[in-house]
Amino acid sequence: MAASSEEQAASLKEQGNSLFKAGNFLKAAALYTQAIKADPSNATLYSNRSAAFLSLLKVTKALADAEMTIQLKPTWEKGYFRKGCVLEAMDRLDEALAAYKEALQQNPQSSEVATKIKRLSQLIRDKKRTQDKLAAKGIAKGDKCLNLDSLKADLASKVINDKIVENIYKFIKDLFESAVKDWCEKSGKLDARVYFYTEKRKEITEETVPIVAVDKAFESPDTLSSCVSFLRQHVLDTSSVAACLIVPKQSISFPQVWKGQGSRKWKHSQSDGFFLQLELSAFRRIWFIPCGSENGQPVCRNAEPLDIDAHAVIAPLFR
Repeated sequence: MAASSEEQAASLKEQGNSLFKAGNFLKAAALYTQAIKADPSNATLYSNRSAAFLSLLKVTKALADAEMTIQLKPTWEKGYFRKGCVLEAMDRLDEALAAYKEALQQNPQSSEVATKIKRLSQLIRDKKRTQDKLAAKGIAKGDKCLNLDSLKADLASKVINDKIVENIYKFIKDLFESAVKDWCEKSGKLDARVYFYTEKRKEITEETVPIVAVDKAFESPDTLSSCVSFLRQHVLDTSSVAACLIVPKQSISFPQVWKGQGSRKWKHSQSDGFFLQLELSAFRRIWFIPCGSENGQPVCRNAEPLDIDAHAVIAPLFR
């Protein structure tokens, strides 16, 4: 006798749960998807797939499944809990806290949710105190510190499409401000990353901006050459129209562009900090952002524009 749709879904869910516990989130999500096709009104399946998608950093899909969980079972705290977890991962902390509070309202006995609320409330308070300290020290926002008005004008002279200019402007501004924030909040620790922007996606989120870690790229000429080749192929594979490298100075063994001679002589700050390099097919810019400390607190100062021909950290990514 053939199994019912509900029985098939239950079997697929159990298989997915086993894979999830084993850390195989991709296959778990695939099995949850099969289960949903068999039993599309089962809120638990969407909740489980939301958790799998979040583990895969597919936050947009994870959020959609959390919302569907709530829609199918609005009095079940798990949907709100899943939503809170995704929003927290997206750094939308106030919204995440609201979702957790709704989950606790649905199930006041949940110690897991209560713990989440307590921890996130403290995190939000700490973050606000940090932001207030940074503001008091006059740390500039990206549009001021990076002179983005000038950047937008330069972009407009090279890029015909006004919409693309606006999107790239937002892309670089958000990345810069995030880097400054991370530097200050993490006491000068910053990961070397290349971020790619493609017009095929409508909204710029953590998920829709492909990210490549390049921490090991600057160890030698060979590692850098291999990395650039990979990044150029990634540009093609993702149909990207822009890329932005953010790399701390202390991570670079090669090329140490601040030690150049002659026409490449470094005339800028010798302090610690990070580089930001913007790459488009017909447009390249690079800045150095000096960073230090004041009264024991990390600070970032105004970006110093560099000569891209003399001080580029990586070779052109668009050809």
